[in-house]
This record gives sequence, structure tokens and C-alpha cells, in this order.
Amino acid sequence: MRIQLFVVAALFAVSCAPKASSEENALAQISNPEVMKYAVSGKTLYENHCGNCHQFDGRGLAKLIPPLRDADYFKADVHRTVWIIRHGQAGEITVNGEKFDQPMPPNPDLKPLDIAQITTYLYNIWGMNEGVITGKDVETYLKTKPENY
Repeated sequence: MRIQLFVVAALFAVSCAPKASSEENALAQISNPEVMKYAVSGKTLYENHCGNCHQFDGRGLAKLIPPLRDADYFKADVHRTVWIIRHGQAGEITVNGEKFDQPMPPNPDLKPLDIAQITTYLYNIWGMNEGVITGKDVETYLKTKPENY
């Protein structure tokens, strides 16, 4: 009886142990130390500022909030993504063939380095390998509105 109880307890403990998220596994695949440094900080910023709507796994929120993960709209333009993070977005967009029309609020309190870290994180997980997006890159992107915004 004791052995059966022990086995049941051990199986329960293993089944309840936290599993590494796909995002943590994606971070583990980054080999460039500079990208990793930005991405680790970016993951925390993303979770604090973006994850509630776009979800921590980047899959969005049903028909309300568009996905970022595997999203054609997101992958198409880093400049536009930086601009949207800072200035928000209103109006209908099409992501992976689906229409979304929920406004995204601006994030004026995020500094260029914050946005650089978020975008470096996002553009280096989920199968992408954009490399470091620096604070200077973000400052340059924020000087002009992208044409496809």
C-alpha cells in the first residue's frame, strides 16, 4: 500500500510540475548573447504591456485581438510594429486573411530601449531570427510614420 501511495504521489508531483513555455524554449534557442540580453528583458516587457491582449503565446484573443505569432501583418514590417507599439492603431486591419477592428492603445511611456527589447524578443522567437533591434533603430523608426500604417 505504501509503495502504491508513493507512486501515485510521485506521478501527481510530476504531472503538476511547471512546464517550460514555448516562449522560454524559444529563448533557449537564441545563441547570440546580445540578442538574448535584449530578448530576456523584452519578454518581461511584452508580458507586462502586451501579453494581456495578444496573449503570452502571441496567438491573440479570438476574433477580437490579432495574433502576432505566425502573423503576416506582424512579420511584414518591423518599422510598422515599432510605430504601432508607440502610437497605437485604430481601424480595420487584415491579419492572416482575417479582419480585426479593435483599437490598440498607444504606449507613450515606453522608451525606445523598451520597444527595442520587446521587438527583439518578438522577432527572434516563434521561428524568426531578426537579430537585435536597437534603441537607435527604434528612434529612427519613430521619426517617420510607415507608409503601410
